[in-house]
Amino acid sequence: MNIPSVYDDIRPFEPDELQDVYKRLLDNEQFRQVLAYLYPGVPAEAIGAKMMQCKTNLEFQLAFCYGFLKNLMAKASKGWDMDTTDVDVTKRYTFVSNHRDIVLDSALLDVLLYDAGFKTTCEIAIGDNLLSLPWVKDLVRLNKSFIVQRSLAPREMLLASKKMAEYMHFVIKEKNDNIWIAQREGRAKDSNDRTQPSILKMMAMGGEGSPVERLMQLHIVPLTISYEYDPCDFLKAAEFQLKRDVEGWKKSAHDDVVSMQTGIMGYKGRVHYHCAPCIDDFLKNLSSDIPKAKVFDVIAEHIDREIFRNYRLYPSNYIALDRLDGTKEHADKYTEQDIAVFDEYLKKQLAKIDIPGKDEPFLLERMLTMYANPARNFMAVTGN
Repeated sequence: MNIPSVYDDIRPFEPDELQDVYKRLLDNEQFRQVLAYLYPGVPAEAIGAKMMQCKTNLEFQLAFCYGFLKNLMAKASKGWDMDTTDVDVTKRYTFVSNHRDIVLDSALLDVLLYDAGFKTTCEIAIGDNLLSLPWVKDLVRLNKSFIVQRSLAPREMLLASKKMAEYMHFVIKEKNDNIWIAQREGRAKDSNDRTQPSILKMMAMGGEGSPVERLMQLHIVPLTISYEYDPCDFLKAAEFQLKRDVEGWKKSAHDDVVSMQTGIMGYKGRVHYHCAPCIDDFLKNLSSDIPKAKVFDVIAEHIDREIFRNYRLYPSNYIALDRLDGTKEHADKYTEQDIAVFDEYLKKQLAKIDIPGKDEPFLLERMLTMYANPARNFMAVTGN
């Protein structure tokens, strides 16, 4: 396929570039250390030979990522699945999801899409703040990621956003591939998942016609990701206290690496993905009376409602909600055994936090809020 060169610095690698990428990766000492960790006792040369046999990005994903993720989730979860009842596996979509895990949100989606009968996975929007190491950037572009450029001046940011939007339209229309993008920049630390209208504004900078018509051309599907346990909950709670206590505190690159490792390897309990219907019909029927300045807000609210109503809630969500509200209103949703298991889990997670002036009541409240908010939002839109 002839891809315009303007996208060269952000797009995934193309098949004719893969051999050079493999060589660069295999020559990198850090990458070889990762291989030694993932495949103990397997010579790097044997892995390299297998890589060289992969002629497309999808072949690489199926040869290396697919099996790894299946094995990982067999150890780190109590089961994972996806409901695709409301989508057509022969079509291509832009999946807009809540953001639970830096790496796994899109990686698990790839596996679930393939298992559901899609003939392709998805191209993944990933922020350049996570790609400070050249070999990591190579690896994610090999794994069908395109780069969201964030550390730019306002004028450059506008141009970069337009280019990314145009590339997303190119992926759907010309490459006939799926896309995954988070509903907001960065994870919602308190699990109060809200779509940023600015994400939709960016997406509408590409394509043709009115803003609504441009969004219709991307075939947006709201995607809900539900975790029974968030392995990074204690890290997020610690961030809340550090931001409260340390003026100007910001996460470091090392913090991002720790979050990625913890999110990938940590125990997740049950995990569920749920595809809502594509919003094309909703967009088609939008009232012409909506002020232009409010259009993206209305669409974001619709995506939020779709994400909220498709949460899969677990005993931990209801226990956390009742604990914060000081009631037993949802006691029919959990048992005494569920309470004991959740309390023991929280105790272990809190014990992992090592920060100055550790404020356990505050940290516990933050963690309970993370588990309560999906239940609150689900009830707000369903009335249940």
